[in-house]
Amino acid sequence: MTHRVLLDVDTGVDDALAILFAIAHPDIDLLGVTCVAGNTSLPNVVANTLKVLDAAGAPPVPVAGGAVRPLIEPLRSSHVHGEDGLGDLGLEASTRAVDPRHAVDLARDLILSADGPVTLVGLAPQTNLALLLRQYPEVAEKLERIVVMGGSASGGNATAVAEFNVWHDPEAAAIVLDSGVPVFMYGLDVFNQVTIAEADAARLTTSSSASGRLAGALLSFQMADPEVDQESEGEGAWGGHIGDAGALCALVDPGALRIETHPVRVELAGFARGQTIVDRRRRSGEDAVHGIHAAVPAIDIALDVDVDRFARLFLDTIARLP
Repeated sequence: MTHRVLLDVDTGVDDALAILFAIAHPDIDLLGVTCVAGNTSLPNVVANTLKVLDAAGAPPVPVAGGAVRPLIEPLRSSHVHGEDGLGDLGLEASTRAVDPRHAVDLARDLILSADGPVTLVGLAPQTNLALLLRQYPEVAEKLERIVVMGGSASGGNATAVAEFNVWHDPEAAAIVLDSGVPVFMYGLDVFNQVTIAEADAARLTTSSSASGRLAGALLSFQMADPEVDQESEGEGAWGGHIGDAGALCALVDPGALRIETHPVRVELAGFARGQTIVDRRRRSGEDAVHGIHAAVPAIDIALDVDVDRFARLFLDTIARLP
């Protein structure tokens, strides 16, 4: 089955792995890539995206820059992806042209002109997605669904309860969840599980292909943590997460996941701002009995994953690249 995909990214180390996967997998027809500030500034995101497309040997894919900050909050880029947002790997600048349209306009044009339903895959704060759905609500009818890497049914990483992409722009995430478009959430519950063995990543770093070497370098990049002494605690602590690429693995191999459907609300205030509150109760509670809260839309949520199956899918797909 071919999936017509529009990617929204804040490239990022793991967004880069996802872009490589999207270019390589035969069941993904990548229509375009829209960029948003998140892991790093918008200029870095656009530049990083073009560099990864070069490394993948990708055909001309339209790429456009979008929102430079969240809907309400200031930009608060992640600290974990290096100064340039791409692990400071020193990749050469791309000569690909950036589409002159704003990301929201590019997304509208690509979705409405597609010859079938489109899957919108958001791997970043959902600012562009929210603006698209608000400015051009007619696109909703052409969307098969929205796949988001974001949220959590358990704990957080940006805060104790909030995952970074949702925390960065919770109002945007709330707009997307309330849009009426079917949403699939690939959150921290599965995001943190899927890793590539260190030996497999090492083999990629010596690959004969530029894309393989890039994938190996990205997998081998140690995410920064200002609270941890990297010299004393980092030794032997292998990461190797495929991160955002897992959301695309979920698109082409959903059978490797345990998926449940639950109402999800985005908390917009207080210490829990940015938390995705997943209601896993089997019976109605006092809130429903007393009409305290309005009905909350239910979405599909990935809660567990066959790690080995996703790891093999990722490696086999990357191996297709030149």
